[in-house]
Amino acid sequence: MRIQIKENYTAADVFRMSGPIFIELALQMLVGNVDQFMVSRISQSAVAAIGNGNQLMNIVIILLSVLAGATTVVLSQTIGAADARRVRRVCGASTLIAVIGGLIATVVLTAGSRPLFHLLEVPADVMDLACGYTCTVGALVLVQGLYMNFAAILRSYGLVKEVTAVSAVMNLCNIAGNAVLINGLLGAPRLGVMGAAISTDLSKCIGLVLVWMMLHRRLGIRLSHSDLAPAGDGEARRLLRIALPSAGQELSYNLSQITILRMVNLMGTAVVAAKVFCGMLANLCYLYSQAISQATQIVLGYLVGGGRKREIPRHVWTTDAVSCAVSVAVTAILVLFSGPIFDFLTPDAAIAALGRQILRIELVLEIGRSVNIVMVRCLVALGDVNFPVVLGVVSMWGVSVFGAWFLGVYLGMGLAGVWWAMAADECLRAVVFLIRFSLGSWRKRVEKISGDAAQRA
Repeated sequence: MRIQIKENYTAADVFRMSGPIFIELALQMLVGNVDQFMVSRISQSAVAAIGNGNQLMNIVIILLSVLAGATTVVLSQTIGAADARRVRRVCGASTLIAVIGGLIATVVLTAGSRPLFHLLEVPADVMDLACGYTCTVGALVLVQGLYMNFAAILRSYGLVKEVTAVSAVMNLCNIAGNAVLINGLLGAPRLGVMGAAISTDLSKCIGLVLVWMMLHRRLGIRLSHSDLAPAGDGEARRLLRIALPSAGQELSYNLSQITILRMVNLMGTAVVAAKVFCGMLANLCYLYSQAISQATQIVLGYLVGGGRKREIPRHVWTTDAVSCAVSVAVTAILVLFSGPIFDFLTPDAAIAALGRQILRIELVLEIGRSVNIVMVRCLVALGDVNFPVVLGVVSMWGVSVFGAWFLGVYLGMGLAGVWWAMAADECLRAVVFLIRFSLGSWRKRVEKISGDAAQRA
């Protein structure tokens, strides 16, 4: 299948593409958050168990999403350069890397979850539940990796609505499975946290089958063993040159978040539960930023592959402005209705009061985070891969982690101090990224990528 590359992409094109991606991301987010919400009626220990389990799972999923992002960048550049001969090789190389990464992650999560939770100082009443949940969900990381890889291929061809439909089916299956297995409906055993894990696994398997069928029917892509062999023409290297530095940044971020979670775990189960709930709500705040940044990254890939760098700045600046405006507006709405929201999420008045306080700080944090999400994806699409990694490592650990300890632990500000430190980190990086793009060092990288694409063609 070939996609018709337009002569001129407008902001409206990006918005139209971002809509289905937004719905897809919202549905994917619900797969994890629905688990936490549906077990919240069992106990706060169950919420903390899934929260800690998802903290480890998020590292793996985000690393796999980095590979999917690299696939999107390289494949969209290849499509933009009208290099149909190399498309299948890119798909094969990305699938091979996803398989290897998924198998390694499965071993780490199933064999190492308990030692990792000990390092995190997970409370004793949460430990067994967290380990059981993580091992069960972690056993099928390979399925998650393949699903994300195939979905990235479909999105690169503009089939965003189709991927959204698959996410909808997955989410419905997960909710139905949760209702049956968590609560023991229809004669099923009442499994609680383990029921949530099993339901999540089943929904992922269904999603993989559906995207695999779409690759066959809509794109005619049928990967053979030869396609999965290490690519002698360098497609695997092209993917890894983007994925590895980006994975380093994401790994640094999540390790910093785990370090912060360790501090929070020492503050008690109620504070951990408040952090989990605030994290769930924060996902809503920056969800559209993720969607519009992915749409912009695909368009930038087409433009870079086609050597049309003059159109790039207006897309980046427009996306930054829209992303920030939407994130701040959503956060403001959550702050405004934080009372009834937390009353609905938890019957614990102390957790609700702390959560409302954190959401007010989240308003500042989202200004920086919305810009960071966009700028990182845009710079990666333009070939500026290493700078976000260096900046991320320095700021995440020097500002976010150190600041969380200093404000939250040393000065005794608790979870509020932790959140202020994370807000400072996000805002600092946002300012530096905007300056970096304004200086225009990305232009030479775009010229090199376009030149290489022309030579391959």
